[in-house]
This record gives sequence, C-alpha cells and structure tokens, in this order.
Amino acid sequence: MAMPMPGGEEDGDARPVAEINVTPLVDVMLVLLVIFMVTAPMLTTGIGVDLPRSAAARLAPPEPPLELGLTREGGLFLGKEPIAEPALGPRLAEEHARAPERALHLRADRGIEYGEVLRVMGLVQQAGISRVALVSRPDAAGR
Repeated sequence: MAMPMPGGEEDGDARPVAEINVTPLVDVMLVLLVIFMVTAPMLTTGIGVDLPRSAAARLAPPEPPLELGLTREGGLFLGKEPIAEPALGPRLAEEHARAPERALHLRADRGIEYGEVLRVMGLVQQAGISRVALVSRPDAAGR
C-alpha cells in the first residue's frame, strides 16, 4: 500500500499550476540587448581605404532655387529685388544660361487672378526654365 505524500493528489488543495515563467525569457532578451549594443557600433565603421589623389575639381553643391514673387498689386520680385516685367524674361534667360539645372520657386499671392499667374509662368517657360515649383503655406489643420 502506498503512503500519501504531502502536497500530493490526496490533499484537497493540489492543483496544476498554469503560469508561464517569464524569467528565462527576460534573461535571454537582456543578453541579446547587450550583444546588439556591443556589435552595432562595429557595423557602421566601414573599412579603411587609402584614397588616391586627383586633379579633378570638387563637385559644387547645387545652387538654391530662384525665388520669383508676384504680389497682389502685380509687382514682380526676383529674390528680394523688384524687377519690371519687360526685364524679367531676359534676366531669367541669363540665370538659366548660367545654371541650367537651377529650379525656380514661384510665390504668388492668393488674391491674384489665375490668368496673371499663368502669364508669368509663360515668361518663365520662354526663358527656358522647366523646373518650376509653386510655393504654398501648409494647411493649419494638417490635411
């Protein structure tokens, strides 16, 4: 005949334990964290290369875009300087010949008629500038 053991099935309070022991998981995660913290700086250092010398000139950084402003009263501004409409075309053509890849940002007052903006954009296109961006303010609602 078998003797009853303390904590065995013969006791009325013995039930299976349905808990997950997370201590080993936390230990493994901490070890992995330390490993990644130690190895991450080593991955970004690159290799040492003795670069040759060259007579080639350094690449120039891209020029900032031209700023063309159109006020509600019909005034034109190239940068911060006012410019007359007859002088705008030749001046834009000159700037385009000097830096063909340079973009133009058009800032037009929202009260201007659509036709006026298109007329100025036509002058920009006649000068040979094809990279044109219309500048606006972000919506306050973030839409």
